[in-house]
Parts: sequence; structure tokens; C-alpha cells
Amino acid sequence: MNTHDDHEPAGQGLGAETGTKTDTTPLAASDTTSPAPVGAVILDDLETALRCYVSLPSEAAGVAVVLWIAATHAQPAWAHAPRLVIRAPEKRCGKSRLLDVVEGACHQPFITVNATAAAVYRSITQDPPTMLVDEADTIFGPKADNHEDLRGLLNAGHQRNRPAKRYDQHKNRVETISTFAMAALAGIGRMPDTIEDRAVIVQMRRRTTGEQVAPYRHRRDRPRLQKLSERLHGWLRDDLSTLEAAEPVMPVEDRTADTWEPLIAIADHAGHDWPHRARTALLDLQDESDDDQSERIRLLADCHTAFSGETAIPTAQLLRRLRSDPEAPWADYGPRGDGLTARQLGKLLSEYGIQSVQIRFPGLGQTRGYRRDAFADAWRRYTPELVTNSNDDGGAQSESPLTLVRTPRGDLRGA
Repeated sequence: MNTHDDHEPAGQGLGAETGTKTDTTPLAASDTTSPAPVGAVILDDLETALRCYVSLPSEAAGVAVVLWIAATHAQPAWAHAPRLVIRAPEKRCGKSRLLDVVEGACHQPFITVNATAAAVYRSITQDPPTMLVDEADTIFGPKADNHEDLRGLLNAGHQRNRPAKRYDQHKNRVETISTFAMAALAGIGRMPDTIEDRAVIVQMRRRTTGEQVAPYRHRRDRPRLQKLSERLHGWLRDDLSTLEAAEPVMPVEDRTADTWEPLIAIADHAGHDWPHRARTALLDLQDESDDDQSERIRLLADCHTAFSGETAIPTAQLLRRLRSDPEAPWADYGPRGDGLTARQLGKLLSEYGIQSVQIRFPGLGQTRGYRRDAFADAWRRYTPELVTNSNDDGGAQSESPLTLVRTPRGDLRGA
């Protein structure tokens, strides 16, 4: 299927301001002296369409969404099915609009609204659809109810060979049901860690008056996106065996590498400047997620501050110091907003093997407290940027924390 010489640029006729791709300057030089390969042209056109209808928070977010949409057309080739999490702090930030664009361009969109869990499970085949979940807080949020099967599917479907088991009373046997499918979820606030750890995360924000996009009309604009979908499908479906065998050079490791590998493979397959742009986007979005600390890691960092130079602190004093920070969550922590308690503190820290002990303090006598050296191992492993002197080593001789060696940003063009 030759789409290079005869294609309709997405956004054509929509105006110069909204239909033109944002100009970018790659961090590493790209070969632009020859015509772009077919795949790169299709990805460029998809990015143009995406930016036409949606105000994205960053260059990296746009690149990630384009590659994620493309990857849905080659799901049989992947070992992992990355999630796309579209979240926002408030309503009217464009998350549903972005999901509309994803729906128009992705492979076989399956909107889960008003679909039973049984219908969703039965729709997943060896060539799965793309699951689209709007208002995901109705599934994962505090008001969620009666969605256990769907939550289980979304949690399990990231990796192949993680089927669901269901007992069929009519057939008197246990059935194995596939759960593997890429899924995009949109909602207000954070998704559970079990979802976000396996996801490309796009943090949407409300547009300013100077950020203009074209209105999206389903009847008028969706056919244009479907043409892009057809071009993506025609390009990638002939190369599934090549994509399945791909082992792209990854600038990250572990679960992040599993999540991004299909997107990087698509970028490498497209060529031109996409291999470099994809890896740059990965690292930029990873830096953003690193700043979004989990609750327990935030507690470790705040305890480091609370200790200052002391070797031991009574539990009551540690709690007072933690609660005194107006920007920390500890003053109104808990279901009733009463603040972090000694019991809650102990439970959170116990995950790292940190426990309070009886310590004799001047003027207080014997009372429960925490020793600084009990935190040393956790600080080195989970907040190594805070470990700046020997006081944090607890006097123990231990291995240096492992650190991820990333590909320099000036050399991100891939293999």
C-alpha cells in the first residue's frame, strides 16, 4: 500500500493556525535531505491532526499519543499492551476531546461505557480491539462500584499470557479468557498505581485564551481520522513479523521499558526523525512522572527533612514536624482528615522495614521513637538524591545504590 505519493494531509482546510504542525528543533541532527519514509509521513499527518483538535501540554505528550495510537494497529506483534492514561486536575481540560481523537484513529475502538464486563471480555481476541474508558474515576475512584471484573481486566491485560479464569456453569468447566488489549483511560486525578505503572501518562490542562484549537465535530471530522487509521493499518499490518522481532534500543529499563517498547519500535520502523523524537519524549515524560512521588516515598523524603542532623527522634516529635509542613499531606491525612497518627506512620514505614523502638531521650525518659540509621537503607534506595553525607549511611557498610544509565540526550536516534 503506497501512501507516500498520494495522501491528504490531516487538518487540510482548517486554517494555518490550527492545521499546521508545531515546528520543533530535534536535540540531535536528523537526515532531512531525502524524502521522509512512508511511515514517517503517516505519523507526521497524524500528529498534525492531533494538534489541530487538542491543546497538548507538551511536545513529548503529542509524540507519545501519536505513537500509542499507531501501536494499537500492531497489537498482535507486542508482548505488552501499554495503557494510555489521560488525566486532568479539573473538568474542561480536554481529556475527553483527546479520547475522541484517539477513538477516531486507533484500531477497532471499543468504548466500555454501558458495556457489561462479560461483553468486554468476549470482545478480546487474538487481534484485540482498543479499549477506551472515559470517566475512569467511576471504575477506580472512591465512588466506584460493581466494576471488579473490568478493573481486573485493565490490571491484567498489560502483559500476554495473563488470562482470566471463569467457571461456566452451563458447560461445567473452567474457561480461559484473554485479557491482552491496549487501553486508554481518561479521568480526573490519578489512576491507581497498578494502572499508571504500566501507562504512558498525559497530564492535560485547561487551555488559555491564547491556545486555539479547531472544533471537533464527530460527523465531519471522524471520517478524516478514520482515513489516517486506514493508512496506519495498511502500513503496519504488512510488517507485523518485523515488529514482533524488533528489539529497539531503550534508554530506560524494567516496566517503563516494557510499556514504551511498542512505541519505540513503531518510531524506529517509521524512521526519519521519529526514533530520536520518541526517545526524547520518553525521557521527558519519565522525568515528569519521577516528580510525581508516591505517598510513601514522599513520607521518606519528609522524614529525612524532619531528622535534620539528629540521630533519633521521639515518635510524637516526628509527627509534629511532619504535620507542620503546610504543603505536605500529613496535617489532614486520613479518612477523616485528622492528621497522620503514630499507627499510620508505623504502617507506612513498615513497608521499608522501618520500625519504632524504645529509646531513652533526655528529659523524656524511655519512649518510642525512630533512629536515623533505621532509615538509611530506604533513603539510599528510594530517595538517593537526598543522601549527601555519611550521617545517612547509618554507619553500615553497604553497596552503593544501583542507578539507571540513560542514553545521552544528544544520541537518541536509536539503533
